[in-house]
Amino acid sequence: MRPVGTLSKVETHRREVAKPPAKWGESIVMNQTRSRTRSEGSEEKRYTFCRICEASCGLEISMKDGEITQIRPDPNHVATDGFSCVKGLKQHRIFASEDRLKYPMKRVGDGFERISWEQALEEIGAKLRQLRGDHSPDSIAMYVGTAAGFSVLHPVFAQGFMTGLGSASMYASATQDCSNKFAVANLVYGFPFTQPFPDLEHINCLIVAGANPVISKWSFGQVSNPAKKLKAMEKRGGKLYFLDPRKTESAKVAGEHVFIRPSTDVFFFLSFLHEVILMDAVDHERVKAFMNGYESLVELVKPWSPERTESVTKVPADTLRAMVKDYVNADGAALYCSTGVNMGRHGAMAFWLQECINAITGNLDKRGGSLVGRGVIDFPKFGKKNGILVRSERSRVGDFPSVNDAFPGGLLADEILTPGPKQVRSLFVTGGNPLITMPNSNRLREALRKLELLVVLDILPTETAAEAHYILPCTSPLQRPDLPFIFPLMLGLQTKPHLQATRRVLPPEGEQRDEASIYLQLCKAAGAPLFGSRIAQWMLQGMQRVRSWFVRDEQPGVPQEWLLSFLLRITGQGSFKKLLKETHGRERPGHKADDFLGKRVYTDSSKVELAPPSLLEAAEKLEAEFSLELENPQELRLITKRAVTTHNSWTHNFDEFVRGERATNYLYMHPKDAERTGVSDGDVVDVSSETGTVRVPIKTLDELMEGTVALPHGWGHQNAKGLSVASQTHGVNANILAADGPENLDRLSGMAHLTGIPVSVSPAEGPQNTKDWSGL
Repeated sequence: MRPVGTLSKVETHRREVAKPPAKWGESIVMNQTRSRTRSEGSEEKRYTFCRICEASCGLEISMKDGEITQIRPDPNHVATDGFSCVKGLKQHRIFASEDRLKYPMKRVGDGFERISWEQALEEIGAKLRQLRGDHSPDSIAMYVGTAAGFSVLHPVFAQGFMTGLGSASMYASATQDCSNKFAVANLVYGFPFTQPFPDLEHINCLIVAGANPVISKWSFGQVSNPAKKLKAMEKRGGKLYFLDPRKTESAKVAGEHVFIRPSTDVFFFLSFLHEVILMDAVDHERVKAFMNGYESLVELVKPWSPERTESVTKVPADTLRAMVKDYVNADGAALYCSTGVNMGRHGAMAFWLQECINAITGNLDKRGGSLVGRGVIDFPKFGKKNGILVRSERSRVGDFPSVNDAFPGGLLADEILTPGPKQVRSLFVTGGNPLITMPNSNRLREALRKLELLVVLDILPTETAAEAHYILPCTSPLQRPDLPFIFPLMLGLQTKPHLQATRRVLPPEGEQRDEASIYLQLCKAAGAPLFGSRIAQWMLQGMQRVRSWFVRDEQPGVPQEWLLSFLLRITGQGSFKKLLKETHGRERPGHKADDFLGKRVYTDSSKVELAPPSLLEAAEKLEAEFSLELENPQELRLITKRAVTTHNSWTHNFDEFVRGERATNYLYMHPKDAERTGVSDGDVVDVSSETGTVRVPIKTLDELMEGTVALPHGWGHQNAKGLSVASQTHGVNANILAADGPENLDRLSGMAHLTGIPVSVSPAEGPQNTKDWSGL
């Protein structure tokens, strides 16, 4: 297989970047809406919150003449303590890229031409009608990316569009990083979004596996300024451990670091549970009252002593026992894992065991342990009652269950390429870039080129958009009103519960439209009413027409603020306008202990199910997996790594973040592994897995565990010719090395294995010219 190439030594000077072609977006006079609200030359401050990641940090924005001059953390925010990362503070410049999509685009030959919205909607709608008539509604699929999730209306209307079409062919980015948690929560707690989180303000022992919150913030918890939280915990005497194949930035801030071999976390958790039960550190009264299946756990862990698992995890038995001792002796403790565990080979089982440990020790639903938040409504109860996120459909290829009403992304290429009833023939990509984020992306690219219709909704012309038949220009987070996304809003997944409303800070440019409006208009064009409801479609179209009468100089769209206000009112939170007056956010009631068990567990038994049959069945295969681990002790394992200036795949088009030696990713190797391979800093290596090879320069890093190599994800933009900065970078796509297809996915969650990948590393062979980065 031909490897992706790079320079023999990485360029460190800043690159000259050509201006983007005019077809991607023309310079236009800013919408007159700006001048209506402020006089020329005046200065003002606006308050909003960031929607780049879960932390949702409060922001203070300075504006002059309708332009953002600076973004700072909001020092008076009720929850985020005057904190924001560099991405949040520079987002206005990232979104102001000359490459921004401003008009609908249609593929013509090998390029794109600007077309009208009327033409785009008419042609897409006609194709959808034809596909539904000739084949099946399920031949039309959708991929929902992470960016869609950080908005309230976008995912709702996207789902409404697919429901209106009658299609269950939904795919989501969650099957790259967190579906294990959703699948397990559905089995253990009765609903996928029931996600306990550590009570960071009061916890006395926290063991973090596969997470680096200082860089990536806190998944499923909305924690701003995590470094401050970790230092405060240590200062008050709490015990803190980071279990990771790399000594991360978080482990350098506070606590103790413990190395673990990639993808062996499940064996660590088995031994941890083994010791908890052996010490009888179990709250038997709580278990009897609120849980089922404890006896099955006792039998499960009997063979898994710390001495036995040490041979594969490389966590010394004495170290594991010391961690257990600190955990069980603390007045309030929790185990917490994130993507480093989620994306490994046993993510679902590892998370299940973690939750069982927290539960049987009495730390679930306990102050200082792990809590279950409350949103503005009891969303798990509502969802369970109305069949939301608990569909029973199974995939056509591989017979996988849907998780959160979505099939595994790692099956998408197969679903497109495999003939038969319900074969995917059309795909809508919304808020995501699967050609960078999905496993075996080279194969996926081949599959996308077989589609009869590929429509991408985005703010930039990404790698995936480069393969599309139509590209529809969307608004950025700064160009739309909003509320906190579903996790904090509906589930209370926040360290400090609060609400905040924001109006748009900037108006759309050109013919950009918000995604909710686009999906409503696509429903009309396809003759498929939103959510299958002609009444809902008629009412929303009427609202759109009324809005157009009053706002004649903007693109047609739904009244977003009115819809958000309606949501607030029906959940008892007052109006959107009233919430806006609380410019720094509104505090909500704090989290409570003893507020979940026996009250909000929605399994059939109303008890926590510690031993669901499907998980016990999967656990029976661990003996064989353990034997395989013992057979390959010297095998190199690839993990991911992230910098504070990157966020998945889309911050690489900002020149300031990719200057000099940051214009590529690197393979990080322990110095001893590099020496054994015969390479040194700056040399170029070929990194190979069963699915592909990439060529990349190396950096040695003694913070890595021997036998572990790290390659940051989100790179490999050379095919995105519309990204004038990112396309000139040299980074390679780590997910080329990850396998897709039914035989390579977790049966419980549908997740691909994007970390802990077995690889070989060798000095690069042949020409090392980087002129052609075609994503081989």
